[in-house]
Amino acid sequence: MRTLSVLTLSLALFTACQSQPTVKKMGITIPQESTQLIKVTTTNWSTKDGTLQRYERVNEHWQKVGEPINIILGRNGLGWGVGLHATPKDAKYVKKEGDGKAPAGLFSLGNGFGYQDFHIDFPYSAYKRTDHCVDDSRSQWYNQIIDSTKVAKDYKSFEHMKLKSDEYKYGITVNHNPKQVANAGSCIFIHIKNRKGKGTAGCTAMRENEIVEVLKWLKGNAKPLLLQLPKEEMSKKIADDSLK
Repeated sequence: MRTLSVLTLSLALFTACQSQPTVKKMGITIPQESTQLIKVTTTNWSTKDGTLQRYERVNEHWQKVGEPINIILGRNGLGWGVGLHATPKDAKYVKKEGDGKAPAGLFSLGNGFGYQDFHIDFPYSAYKRTDHCVDDSRSQWYNQIIDSTKVAKDYKSFEHMKLKSDEYKYGITVNHNPKQVANAGSCIFIHIKNRKGKGTAGCTAMRENEIVEVLKWLKGNAKPLLLQLPKEEMSKKIADDSLK
């Protein structure tokens, strides 16, 4: 009788264990059509310093391109942005407008830009002082680069796309918050870092010769992406060992 009871209990426990739902690890999937990737890694969520490594997909595996580049990020580190990934429901750090954080996650790249024409194999725009990137959440032009001479100006806050400094002499737009969700963050670029090495307002910055090299490497038909995460999250979210 006792043996039967133990057996019955064991079977019940086994059945209960088997019936528990499988918890699927939430990861980041890199689209197959993308064959170029810029990976930016930081030591933690709060640092402004990181490392950039370029990759190309060859025979379903990612191969490193060039040497690592030391970069500067948002002055307050990273926060989950809005891109090609799902933000964890329990995310502690989430990107907001004006928070001084660079967006974490996976993002497509928009176009290269600068102060003068530059012939490369990636979409490129030469911007003028009157070209503005709008960071006023109340504007219909929020998180868009517009020619201020051709639109009705309904915004109070914006960035000149041609600065008095060289920081935007060469740059790349990042498709963060593409649906212009209010207060989710705007005007995210990869560009030249300032001379003092200070953290940015939310962009990723490097030396001029380094970003010129990146721009020359980018190919429009490769559909390049930016993957930007702290090391711990990178190991959790990315299953592909060739990116670790």
